[in-house]
Amino acid sequence: MSMMRLQLPTDPRWVDIAYENIEEILTDHAWCEQKAASNAITIITINSEYQDLVTDMLRVAKEEIDHFEQVHEMIKKRGLTLGRERKDDYVGELAKYMKQQNNGSRVSGFVERMLFSAMIEARSCERFKVLSEHIPDPELAAFYRELMESEAQHYTTFIHYARKYGQGIDVEKRWREWLDYEASVIANYGTKQAIHG
Repeated sequence: MSMMRLQLPTDPRWVDIAYENIEEILTDHAWCEQKAASNAITIITINSEYQDLVTDMLRVAKEEIDHFEQVHEMIKKRGLTLGRERKDDYVGELAKYMKQQNNGSRVSGFVERMLFSAMIEARSCERFKVLSEHIPDPELAAFYRELMESEAQHYTTFIHYARKYGQGIDVEKRWREWLDYEASVIANYGTKQAIHG
């Protein structure tokens, strides 16, 4: 995960917590995918003038909904039930930070939304990698490895557009600040049956 420069790796013991209740972790994961699809659609709605961005966000939204469907199929196959939508406190903290850092300009708002999205994809990708390497269930291990690769591509897409349309903003500096902030947030997680828990 060095490509994403995450500062705090997930303790593999989190996988044991996650694995204790597969229905819970799969439900949480399904809703993460649904929210990611919604986020991509919101980005399209706010930035419709960027044709290349719209094209790529449509692809991301479709892939995230496809992942939602795949997780739901996994839930059904195992005789489990998709529970109610879960509140994601980790994403909530990142969203608050995004709002505080936006200086009110359209470009700043755009860059913050892209880096917020990239950050979630980066951590999700890292968590999927940890699951794929440590979960004692070959089917789920393979499933999470496949999803990890897709999330890595989404991360790259968001960072690319932050750089491309972030005129006048030092995107590299902002990304370093996001990484510092995320490290302080994720330090409080890793004990729940949730993808970002």
